[in-house]
Amino acid sequence: MTEEIDAFIDYLQQVKKSSVNTTMSYRRDLTQLWEYLKQQGIDEPSRVTKTSLNSYILYLEGQGKASTTISRVVASMKSFFHYEMIQGNIRKDPAEFLKTPKIEKKAPVFLTVEEVDRFLQQPSGDSPKEVRDKAMLELLYATGIRVSELIGLTMEDVNLGVGFIICRDGQRERMIPFGKAAGESLKHYLDTARVRLLKGKGSPWLFTNCSGSPMSRQGFWKIVKYYGEKAGIETDITPHTLRHSFAAHLISGGADLQAVQTMLGHADLATTQAYITYLQKDPLRKAYTGAHPRK
Repeated sequence: MTEEIDAFIDYLQQVKKSSVNTTMSYRRDLTQLWEYLKQQGIDEPSRVTKTSLNSYILYLEGQGKASTTISRVVASMKSFFHYEMIQGNIRKDPAEFLKTPKIEKKAPVFLTVEEVDRFLQQPSGDSPKEVRDKAMLELLYATGIRVSELIGLTMEDVNLGVGFIICRDGQRERMIPFGKAAGESLKHYLDTARVRLLKGKGSPWLFTNCSGSPMSRQGFWKIVKYYGEKAGIETDITPHTLRHSFAAHLISGGADLQAVQTMLGHADLATTQAYITYLQKDPLRKAYTGAHPRK
């Protein structure tokens, strides 16, 4: 089934123009499914049945996988076997009537303006690492981009003069503005810290570690955790918390929903509108005044 998976991923990239994150998730899900099926003696897509797929779902549940993870796996299976049907590789789609587990929608966690201010004040030293961390955190909150998009930024993606970044996700790209605070932190980082981190080496990446490689997701997650604890924030803060805070603060300040949708890269406006529901339940959010408080 490896060749079939490769062909399917190629179809997603070339025809559907799916994002890098999407294709990576599909490949990972399908490869793990294939490993499981091989252990069950199933060696080609035509031998896969609804029963064998349901067996895999039960296996994932037994492993303690979250409903969100299993739901994504089911979506991967449905897409793959539908593609196999279209290609004429199988006669019957075994995933057609698979049921996705019910997912409890959790309210997005976001910080108050005061908490964000306190958090962003934590990296205040002049060491190359702290200057870099400050620039990364300011830019993340200023633009609301995903962690994968932040660490994937190159030098060419930033326009300091006009104040915007170009965020690329697969074949798609979007232009996102940033304010004065993020601009100043970025300039300070580029003028003083980046060259010291690279130690004379070249690198196309905007934010790097000491070897010139881009920051890892795990590395940045630890940075966020460290400064969150240092700021005394009790909320379980993650990089996505800043993305949620960016959206919540803009919408609370009266920003246009479609503009926020574009900046966040949401495919569906309903995803962006969901923030309104959560904001209406929290009276603290009514105190927000500016469209984005950190100008």
